[in-house]
Amino acid sequence: MGWPLAVSAGLMDKSPRALLRALWALSAGHLLATLLVLLPFAFLLVLAEWQRPIQLVASLLVIGFGVYRLIVGRHPRALARIPPTQLALWSFAVAIAHGAALMLVPIYLGLCQAFELDAGHEAAGELMKASVGMAVLVSLVHVAAMISAGGCLAWLVYRYLGLKFVSRSWFNLDAVWATSLVLVGAVALAFNLASWR
Repeated sequence: MGWPLAVSAGLMDKSPRALLRALWALSAGHLLATLLVLLPFAFLLVLAEWQRPIQLVASLLVIGFGVYRLIVGRHPRALARIPPTQLALWSFAVAIAHGAALMLVPIYLGLCQAFELDAGHEAAGELMKASVGMAVLVSLVHVAAMISAGGCLAWLVYRYLGLKFVSRSWFNLDAVWATSLVLVGAVALAFNLASWR
């Protein structure tokens, strides 16, 4: 969600390089935020006897955070004016505040899996549960997808569409994000409770 700041950096410096530097800083902050949330869960998986309660709590946290974001939807305006030198810190703080990695936790913990898996999916699930390296890989893939999508939007607005496009076509990404958190948490909770029987 920081791609408008990348557009701003490019426009302030009148340079595509400034846009690319901003995207790099945004991806660094976002990666740190996802690792901060995912790595503790990776370490917790060692405690196999606590896996079920951890899964339930993680699902409820994702749902609770999504509901909280739907209720408290305002952002301070000061957060929209960030100098390019502070974008990594901004990206880290906003990714933590928005619960970016919380959406990955149910997937990492194996909550969103089908009941009857083929051998390949079972092996992938076991590998994902057993490896701290997999938590890092999940974080890297998430950041690559996020920065690719945001980078494309930032480049299109910076190079071709202009700021008028953003002001005319903006919709509430916070509501979409909060709703997706609630949905992912609910699906994870449903799968977990169904497999508990």
